[in-house]
Amino acid sequence: MIKDQLNILINLAASDSTVAEKEAKVIYTLAKANGIAKEVVDEMLKTPQPILSFDTFTEDEKFENLYHLIQLMKSDGQVFKSEIHFCEDIAEKLGYKKSVVAELSSRIYSDPSITADRKMLMDRAHKFLK
Repeated sequence: MIKDQLNILINLAASDSTVAEKEAKVIYTLAKANGIAKEVVDEMLKTPQPILSFDTFTEDEKFENLYHLIQLMKSDGQVFKSEIHFCEDIAEKLGYKKSVVAELSSRIYSDPSITADRKMLMDRAHKFLK
């Protein structure tokens, strides 16, 4: 499942036509934490795959995907409209209303070492489920 999550993040990072160094760092950090080799990530970055179905994700997995997606969007210090639209599209596919992205992005930090109150964020996100 983690490769699917990384692929989603890679698609977001590439949505503005370039993967910024900070975005790549977040992707590599998440991959390493989940036992995925750098070479595998290198290949995934070269050839992002289409995003598969989210039907098998649990509610926790949907939230984690959304959380990491928003964190990555903010990681390079620039947020492009294409990235916001991508996040909103993924949020909808995960079963949330698009507006969850604005709600959570104001409370999720771009630096992965700064963690927000996940329980509070999950509760807020839950209110946006369709």
